[in-house]
Amino acid sequence: MKNIEVEVKYRLTDTDAIRQRLLLAGAEDLGRSFETNVRYDNADGAITQERCLLRLRKDKKIRLTHKSPHPDSGIEGFKIHRELEVEVSDFETMDRILRALGFEAVQTYEKWRETFLFKGCEICLDTLPFGDFMEIEGERAPIEDVCLFLGLSRCGRIASNYLALFEALRQAFDLPFSDLTFAHFDGRKDDFGRVVATFEAVE
Repeated sequence: MKNIEVEVKYRLTDTDAIRQRLLLAGAEDLGRSFETNVRYDNADGAITQERCLLRLRKDKKIRLTHKSPHPDSGIEGFKIHRELEVEVSDFETMDRILRALGFEAVQTYEKWRETFLFKGCEICLDTLPFGDFMEIEGERAPIEDVCLFLGLSRCGRIASNYLALFEALRQAFDLPFSDLTFAHFDGRKDDFGRVVATFEAVE
C-alpha cells in the first residue's frame, strides 16, 4: 500500500523480555537511537485541526514527514494513516525553510527507539518520558503473525499516537509544559500508566 503506514502499538511492562525473545528468534537488530522531533503547524492551527501532522525528525537520519488520517484507522486496533516522507540533509536549514514558508514550530518531543526487522515487519521498542511501548509496522497479516509470536492479542492495542497519549497526561496531571521531553518529566512520580491504560483496547 503505497504511502500508507499500518501499525499496532502496545504498552510494555518488560521491554527486556520482548527484546530477548526477538533476538533469540533471529530478528535483525538495527540498533538504538535518540530521536528529536519538532511538530509544525499553520498560524491558525489548521494542520492540527485537520488531524494531520507535519514533523521534522532527527535521529541517525533527518526526515520531513506529513501524515494524514485514513478512514480505516482504529479498526481491530490498527493505526493507519497516509504518510509522505523525504530525507533531508540539514535539520537547522529545513527548520528555517519551514518557518520561512509560514509554519510555526509548536511542539518538541523525544524518545529512544530500538528497531528490529522480523517476519517482514519493523518492530520498534520505544522509551518515552512516560513509559515503554512497542510499535509493529508492516502489512496486516505479518503484523498479526508477529503479535501471535509474542503472545499479544488485540486486547491492549493502542490506536492513538504518542502525542495524543501525552495530551491526555497533560490534562490528567495538569502538566505545565507542552514539549514531550525527558527533562520535563525528570523526577516525576505520577502514575502515568493508569491514564495510558484508558487508550488500550479491551477486546
